[in-house]
Amino acid sequence: MTDLTTTDRTILIVEDDCEIRSLLAEFLAREGYEVICVGDGVAMERALDRRQPDLLVLDLMLPGEDGLSICRRLRGRSRLPILMLTAKGEDVDRIIGLEMGADDYLVKPFNPRELLARIRAVLRRVDQPPAKDVRRRLAFSLLVADLDARHVVGADGAEIDLTSAEFDLLACFLERPKRVLSRDQLLDWTRGRAAASFDRTIDVSVSRLRRKLSAADPEAARIVKTVRNGGYLFAADVREIG
Repeated sequence: MTDLTTTDRTILIVEDDCEIRSLLAEFLAREGYEVICVGDGVAMERALDRRQPDLLVLDLMLPGEDGLSICRRLRGRSRLPILMLTAKGEDVDRIIGLEMGADDYLVKPFNPRELLARIRAVLRRVDQPPAKDVRRRLAFSLLVADLDARHVVGADGAEIDLTSAEFDLLACFLERPKRVLSRDQLLDWTRGRAAASFDRTIDVSVSRLRRKLSAADPEAARIVKTVRNGGYLFAADVREIG
């Protein structure tokens, strides 16, 4: 697996507070990352035109176009991992960020070490190496998930656009079908306890996953069942295919 601490990883930070930008740039550079810092969405687009980073750290409150709008726009054209920063502590702000396609979020003020842990966790999710000998392809309903290539296709062969966090959640269900999985378990398996147990990110991710799968297969809307006071259960039959 690629060493996530080496300088072949580039982080683009979009943050209008110059003091925070400088602090994060210095800290992440010490950890071995190449860091690009900009202050708004316009400068971000110029930076993206010059170089594709490995991860985007995006502040919610920005001058001009805000972080939510930027996140939604980027997600419409790219799978670039996005970690959102927000000074707001309300659940709704974090949930909206995830709905827009962010892979993770962090509430200000935060410890830079926590940001580093989140960055590494997101990069690990998108950087899983394919198996050398056997590719794992699992069929469920009318859909097929390739766990090594990390994509899902419908009956027509079209790929379903899932974020890395959504795919991790689906893979977790596919590997444990017809079992009740608690939110704590799903957080452990998909995010390494990067969020507190009361966090609603799993609920949001399940909702988004249902919506995307059902767009390709209407029957898929009923695959992930909510278990009251229990969590979620993946109800479909899962079979491995060559």
